[in-house]
Amino acid sequence: MTLAKVVYASMTGNTEEIANIVGEALKKEGVEVEVDECTSVDAKDFEDADICIVATYTYGDGELPDEIVDFYEDLEDVDLSGKTYGVVGSGDTFYDEFCKSVDDFDAQFSLTGAKKGAENVKIDLAAEEEDIVNLENFAKAIVGA
Repeated sequence: MTLAKVVYASMTGNTEEIANIVGEALKKEGVEVEVDECTSVDAKDFEDADICIVATYTYGDGELPDEIVDFYEDLEDVDLSGKTYGVVGSGDTFYDEFCKSVDDFDAQFSLTGAKKGAENVKIDLAAEEEDIVNLENFAKAIVGA
């Protein structure tokens, strides 16, 4: 069975909710899913998965959240050849660098040899109805990649 690992960083709960929405959508696609908070796992844990997903928020003016920086840095040294990845996240359009951490993780994943399975999904604050549809479509796309 296909295994997807969803790793998230969340301060307010918005990104945790996003990670769980993606996880549920993947389950509906017949995928085994593990959703973990970023400080409880290591980037090398993605080596055991077929689908690797990061859900992150962007802090302040485009910074990675402190709690996911080590995971981000370690990801560069992991070989994920043959695996599929995707990135989702939340931000606040008030800031100039909206959801920059999503783009940062996308670039970091590109160094691992993994194949991008779906376009990034960026959500303003909490997931609304339209965002949920986008996250479900993200899950379908990544399973079909």
